[in-house]
Amino acid sequence: MPSLRDNIIEILLSTKKISNEQLDEYIKIQKEKQVPLRKLLFESGAITEEQLLGLLSEQLYIPTLHLAKYKFDKEIIGLVPERVARQYKIIPLSRMGNTLTVAMSDPLNIFALDDLKVLTGCNIDTVLSGEDEILRAIEAEYSAGQKSMQQLLEEGTHDIEPGKKDVELVSQEDLELFSVLKDSEKPPIVKLVDLMLTQALKKRASDIHIEPEEDILRIRYRIDGSLHDAFKIPKINQNAILARVKIISNLDITENRIPQDGRFKVHFEGKEVDFRVSSLPTTFGQKFVLRLLDKGNLSIGLDKLGFSEQPANVFKQAIAKPFGMILVTGPTGSGKSTTLYSVLNQLNTPEKNIITIEDPVEYQVEGITQIQVKPEIKLDFASGLRALLRQSPDVIMIGEIRDSETADIAVKASLTGQLVLSTLHTNDAISSITRIMDMGVEPFLVASSLVMLCAQRLCRKLCVKCRQPTDIPEDFLKKLNFPGKAIFYSAQGCKYCNNTGFYGRIAILEAVLIDDTMREMIMKSSSIDQIKEYATQKCSMMTLRDDAFIKVKEGTTSLDEALRVTTEE
Repeated sequence: MPSLRDNIIEILLSTKKISNEQLDEYIKIQKEKQVPLRKLLFESGAITEEQLLGLLSEQLYIPTLHLAKYKFDKEIIGLVPERVARQYKIIPLSRMGNTLTVAMSDPLNIFALDDLKVLTGCNIDTVLSGEDEILRAIEAEYSAGQKSMQQLLEEGTHDIEPGKKDVELVSQEDLELFSVLKDSEKPPIVKLVDLMLTQALKKRASDIHIEPEEDILRIRYRIDGSLHDAFKIPKINQNAILARVKIISNLDITENRIPQDGRFKVHFEGKEVDFRVSSLPTTFGQKFVLRLLDKGNLSIGLDKLGFSEQPANVFKQAIAKPFGMILVTGPTGSGKSTTLYSVLNQLNTPEKNIITIEDPVEYQVEGITQIQVKPEIKLDFASGLRALLRQSPDVIMIGEIRDSETADIAVKASLTGQLVLSTLHTNDAISSITRIMDMGVEPFLVASSLVMLCAQRLCRKLCVKCRQPTDIPEDFLKKLNFPGKAIFYSAQGCKYCNNTGFYGRIAILEAVLIDDTMREMIMKSSSIDQIKEYATQKCSMMTLRDDAFIKVKEGTTSLDEALRVTTEE
């Protein structure tokens, strides 16, 4: 049977990826350096690993599988010892009857297949996966939960330059230390928490999840909206790690029974980053979620947020109004707060008095008065809003309109000379009208107060280093009413994007200015469908899907991602 190397050579020559002369040169370099031929080809750019896997799959009739999002079963993993998995670069995936399916980078390695058959007593079926993906999966599934603190720190040192601290906690009040916290002050614990923060910042995470499980403490990062395993810490170190997080977040270290909220700041690469901390009691200990809030993202202005031209122009016209209400809607995590804070930064001038009331305060911004809601002392949105109206504000931001009392005060404030910004949870922009009226606000007040409605989602951006052109059937595009022609791209995955195929996110918006005709329709209680039809046909409002299709035509995102984000329509 030909070896994998022979198959690769045959593929490269038959597809004319390289010439005979180039191949001879690669083979010569391979012999000199004693490295695999595949590695040389990838490093030189002659072919990508994704392309080679696809060609091998066609030739060998073996399917390919991306492991980044594959959910492994611990019992199946236990069928193959870690030593064997590392030796042959394989990882077991599933078992059906007496057949074990494994992912391999070299499915023609008969020694590996024979050893696996003898070791497991199963027939072996194979799928093709990249070597780096397999090694990452082995690292995550086999030994991450068993590593000592020292091993975790040694492996993380490539993220921290010798003699330098990437993250430096901003000083806070001295805290009284209890004996139970002594472990949390030991250098390995402090270094591990620093490493966790550093990696999260460098990987562009929006959240850090610290999750106690039965036998380990799991750390995950949310990157571009999806959670990814970072590392697993031995259970014995759990209390010390959690205590360290509590100390830097200024939380009550003696309280483990109730949820707590805190925050801290770090200096990272010349900028200050806020962390908002939330703790929650669970079966196996307190779970923590650390939300990263980089104020640098807020000062760039609306023009650099990546909005399409139409919604960006609508926003600019709306914030130029001296009073009225601007509503931004969307689910949790859709970027509403970032958009509103960017607007506030643009409006933040010495002659304006800007006050916000939030739960919790997301970003702390100089020059803006910010109020934290505290229900335990009866400082809720409604009572806080009443109080701040006596402070002569020019611009008010309400974190969220949750009840009829808050809605009523907000609407009346917008009619008495204040520009009011707030958020709601609705599927689209126009639905905000009925949502406000359902809270008991009279239609004529809603019609008079509203200036602009906006719905927002976050769409993952394709990784520009590995995206690949793809063909979409014409009949499918007609079914979607996709406008015009475009070069479509699909997500592939590479080291730069952590094999996800995506890098970063961008907002897609549905925004409309309220005109006199729409005000009349609201007062006459016209249906949402009628108002939406008028907004799209007469006010040139783009729907979320329209804006998503613009991002597809620009090559910013894939058609699959655009459809995924706009499925609510």
